[in-house]
Amino acid sequence: MDRRDFIRISGTGALGLGAMAAGCSPKKKSTATDGPEQMAVRENPVSGDKVSLLGFGCMRWPMIKDASGKDVIDQEAVNEMVDYAIEHGVNYFDTSPAYLQGQSEKAAGEALSRHPRSSYYIATKLSNFRNQSKEASIKMYEDSFLEMKTDYFDYYLLHSIGRGGREAFMKRYVENGMMEFLQEEKAKGRIRNLGFSFHGSQKDFDSFMQMHDSGEYVWDFCQIEMNYVDWRHADGKRNCNAEYLYHELEKRGIPIVIMEPLLGGRLAEVPMGISRQMKMREPDKSIASWAFRFCGTYPGVMCILSGMTNMDPLLDNLKTFGHFQPLTDEELDFMEQMAVQMKEYPLVNCTNCKYCMPCPWGIDIPGIFKHYNTSITEGTYAQSPEQKDYRKLRNAYLTSYNKAIPTLRQADHCIGCESCLSHCPQSIDIPKELRRIDRYVERLKRGK
Repeated sequence: MDRRDFIRISGTGALGLGAMAAGCSPKKKSTATDGPEQMAVRENPVSGDKVSLLGFGCMRWPMIKDASGKDVIDQEAVNEMVDYAIEHGVNYFDTSPAYLQGQSEKAAGEALSRHPRSSYYIATKLSNFRNQSKEASIKMYEDSFLEMKTDYFDYYLLHSIGRGGREAFMKRYVENGMMEFLQEEKAKGRIRNLGFSFHGSQKDFDSFMQMHDSGEYVWDFCQIEMNYVDWRHADGKRNCNAEYLYHELEKRGIPIVIMEPLLGGRLAEVPMGISRQMKMREPDKSIASWAFRFCGTYPGVMCILSGMTNMDPLLDNLKTFGHFQPLTDEELDFMEQMAVQMKEYPLVNCTNCKYCMPCPWGIDIPGIFKHYNTSITEGTYAQSPEQKDYRKLRNAYLTSYNKAIPTLRQADHCIGCESCLSHCPQSIDIPKELRRIDRYVERLKRGK
């Protein structure tokens, strides 16, 4: 079956209505039920689950300040979004013990447990980055059940196993006995599908596919970073092109979940020159819709995650996935042109995941990168004194930088300790990028 035949069947014919996950207990296959909104659905060929093509990523829940001034999740807002998402057909929710400094799972559990367990799929992870002992790993696993208020996980992931390749995988999951433990848990029905999320090189990925092919470890699904930029333009040394990852998984029949379809929001707010070209083609559709449609065009994709912080992106995404339109071959060529243009901008490849935080020296790493990237995408990047309105752009950047990032948390306070490097899934040389931005700020201060 070629791509167009599949899209005709699954992109249109497999549209379900409403909340789809009826019957998703550990021993049953899921079915689709009617509801108020159409939602594109993909069937998991391994388990038979009917999964909403749009999945809710729980890494970017809305935050507020509590009485002590601490950043906490706005549970009321989360409940409202989850209620609306489920009502309109979203049934896949992805979280981790590591998200939002440990707060994400509990918030997700509070919101989801107000709904029938059969109306949603839970995906969470064994994020044992800091303590890889069997005791600590099992505690993290068991704590996730308590936080999520459930007695089984539909999709359980080994979190980001590409970093460090096979050696790191062996330490985190094999030598400590966790793979044997998780396989036993799957046999008991507490895990329905066992897979992994991946950030790493082609060599690393190939080693995990060899495990699958040999039967050493069989993967029920895989979560990869995929978007129209990383499709062919990822950093080949540290991150593999999504085109390669996708086809390797598709030919093995391994269901694919997509993370970072918007590159941490950067493909929702692209540089003005690129957004104009998109709007000329589709004036009534959002910039983000292009990125989501790109991922959904490929038939091996089971679910596309979106980290929605408020109702606005949720409503826009429901519009995109509620009447899903795959890209034509000509539109795919257009997206490749946009990807090439994106690579020409001096952006920092930060997805705002905040894995690098907290910085031991208090640097607001994701905030600095976001402020810098926004100036580029919005066309307010001060380049040189010869630039039109340079003085105005220069003053605007410096003023907004001081407002957005407290002085003691700015780039010039980075001492280069490199404690952040091992935590970055994008393999960004964070100290190097902070120094680059600091030099840029100093140049603006000197008026150069």
